[in-house]
Amino acid sequence: MKITDLLIKQAMILDLQATDKASAIDEMVDKLYEAGRITNKEVFKTGILNREAQTSTGLGEGIAMPHAKNEAVKEATILFAKSKAGIDYEALDGQPVYVFFMIAAPAGANDTHLKALASLSQYLMKAGFIDKLRAAETPDQVIGLFEAEEKEVAQPEPTPTIQSDKYLVAVTACTTGIAHTYMAEEALKKKAAELGINIKVETNGASGVGNRLTAADIAQADGVIVAADKAVEMERFAGKHLVNRPVADGIRKTEELIDLAISGKAPIFEGSGETSKSDDGEEAAGLGKKFYKHLMSGVSQMLPFVIGGGILIAIAFLIDNAMGVPQDQLSQLGSYNELAAWFKNVGSAAFAFMLPVLSGYIAYSIAEKPGLVSGFVAGSIASSGLAFGKVPFASGGEDTLALAGVPSGFLGALVGGFLAGGVIILLKKIFANVPRSLNGIVSILIYPVLGVFLTGFLMLFVNIPMAAINTGLNNFLESLSGTSAVLMGLVLGGMMAIDMGGPVNKAAYIFGTGTLAASISTGGSVVMAAVMAGGMVPPLAIFVATLLFKDKFNKEQQDAGLTNIVMGLSFITEGAIPFAASDPARAIPSFVIGSALSGGLVGLFGIKLLAPHGGIFVIALTTNPLLYIVSVVIGAIVSGVILGLLKKAPAAK
Repeated sequence: MKITDLLIKQAMILDLQATDKASAIDEMVDKLYEAGRITNKEVFKTGILNREAQTSTGLGEGIAMPHAKNEAVKEATILFAKSKAGIDYEALDGQPVYVFFMIAAPAGANDTHLKALASLSQYLMKAGFIDKLRAAETPDQVIGLFEAEEKEVAQPEPTPTIQSDKYLVAVTACTTGIAHTYMAEEALKKKAAELGINIKVETNGASGVGNRLTAADIAQADGVIVAADKAVEMERFAGKHLVNRPVADGIRKTEELIDLAISGKAPIFEGSGETSKSDDGEEAAGLGKKFYKHLMSGVSQMLPFVIGGGILIAIAFLIDNAMGVPQDQLSQLGSYNELAAWFKNVGSAAFAFMLPVLSGYIAYSIAEKPGLVSGFVAGSIASSGLAFGKVPFASGGEDTLALAGVPSGFLGALVGGFLAGGVIILLKKIFANVPRSLNGIVSILIYPVLGVFLTGFLMLFVNIPMAAINTGLNNFLESLSGTSAVLMGLVLGGMMAIDMGGPVNKAAYIFGTGTLAASISTGGSVVMAAVMAGGMVPPLAIFVATLLFKDKFNKEQQDAGLTNIVMGLSFITEGAIPFAASDPARAIPSFVIGSALSGGLVGLFGIKLLAPHGGIFVIALTTNPLLYIVSVVIGAIVSGVILGLLKKAPAAK
């Protein structure tokens, strides 16, 4: 498949009317929809905006390549657009963008599509090609330019051998693996050729690893460049001068990266997952952003255990309720009948990994592989409640080392993860100057032994205050009723709608999942139920608003309202993001009011939930499915009506 197979005349805009980034995206998405290449503008646009939130796809030199790969795309397409005046697209070089390539890839895009999309970068990096595109007046001229380039690629001129003893290896990778990965590859190869330096570039794209570096390549290299926005294999570069930067620097700062790698100015990678930071962006990142990154690394790995285990445990309760449990055996609810006991035991086994995995992957995010074992141990200790000294709320109260038996829970594991990561970072600094011949011993012996010992020893102290806090919090949550439960539901439900998938939303969700472990024996968590109810409201509110106030929404938005029914019922709050982004002053307050109301009603009714996700599909796992549905519906209607009343009707064209 060639680029000209993906460029279609119906999906070209030769005089983009937009004057800013948001309207440019809207105009291009509209064109793809009109051309029949996407089925849902809102879903596709959400993918585009999510990619822009990571790094601007304005690559510099007047080029932007916004792209998304999702289920809204019917057929792989490259939309070409150009602006005569130029648009402030927040490009990496700060300059206006004149030429746009909006890439739409189907969710199941095959390697053929992805390779064709990747080859686009080769053309854009050629001198004078962008100027020719800017001068094109018709779709035929645009396609003709690419056809001419494709013929050149089919019959390339012999590449001159670079007479140089300098040799570099590089790895490029972006989060989606469609555009920036290959743009960085081409930029590095082009600049290296100009400087007379041999280079081999490995790409970690959507279709897999391309041009993989061999052990011989790395051994021969004078330096290494890693231009990546996601994790790549690093251990293989131990002992090499390594430059580690975002993929955008591979496109914009190629000469700087090559100079650092080839001159020996870059730090030597130690082979333990750690190197002196040459990434300016990482050094400049705020403490809050680093904390959030490490926390979410642990949470994202923990959630599958919570979801799988939690739902199986909830099913065990349903089975016992259906099969019946004698009145005098209600304490065994969830494990009385053999089938229920099987679900309970399997779910509990998955649930038992929750705290060690959370703590382990927080430590892994901080200190990479050496932090993993110490983090798992910290989480296990938080789960067991092992602690030093007298613990007032534990039986015995001895002043010597004792198994207190009071878990410090989610909070203890969270603190333990950061503690374990910090311990390993400290050990790496202490052993930074050992001879290279001892690096292997340090990695496989010193870090695990000292890391586990020091982390475990410190957790014996940390567990005491964390267990006290955890016990107090659990007692408070168990006592929630009346006003306190309503207030908790109002706050957490509202938080779910403030940024719909952002840090505030995630904070509420993490808090909700953290209450599940202690709520198994009591039939579920009111907090988790309120959180999920609040998260379901914004997408459902969009449906209500587009249904009751049709004159205030265009046809596309009305269609998106139907899509949001599924998203809302599935507890996918992010479905409301495009509406919130286009009109935040009216949409977000409307969503927050409705979500807070639903959360408050759940608290008022005292509804509990053991499943951490699933929306309508786990409604049977709540303690009162009917009232739960009523709570969500009331919040969605109130939110949708407020949004409809506040929203202005579109201006007549």
